[in-house]
Amino acid sequence: MSQKNKKQFGVWMDTHNATIIGRKDSDTSEFTVLGHVKNIGADGNSNENAANNQEIALTQKFFKEIAIKMPNIDQIHITGTGQIQEQFMKFLADTAQYKNAESSDSTSNKMSDEDTVAYFEEYFK
Repeated sequence: MSQKNKKQFGVWMDTHNATIIGRKDSDTSEFTVLGHVKNIGADGNSNENAANNQEIALTQKFFKEIAIKMPNIDQIHITGTGQIQEQFMKFLADTAQYKNAESSDSTSNKMSDEDTVAYFEEYFK
C-alpha cells in the first residue's frame, strides 16, 4: 500500500480542544481540517469523587467524538500540549477498530489551522 493511499490522520490536542487533520478521501493528497472537538470539562462540584468521575466520563466522550471523525485509521500522529495525547493513544489502542493503527505522538504548542495542516503534511511525507 503506498503512502498516499494510507488513511493518515493527525490530531493536535490539549485537554479542552482537538483539531483533526486528514484527507477527505484517500485518493486526494491534500490534508485538510476535518473538524474541531471541544471538551467542556467538569463543572464545579463539591464532591471530589463525583467531580473525578465526571471528568473521566467527559474525557472518554471527548476521545469518542474525535475518533468518530477518523474512520479506518492506518496511521495517526497525535501532537499537542500536556499528557492528553498519551491517554488518547491508549484509548485508540484499547478500541477494537483502531488497535492496529500505527500511532505516534509528539509535543507542540497551539498552532493555527493552516500551520497544523502544514505540520501534518510535512510529517507524513
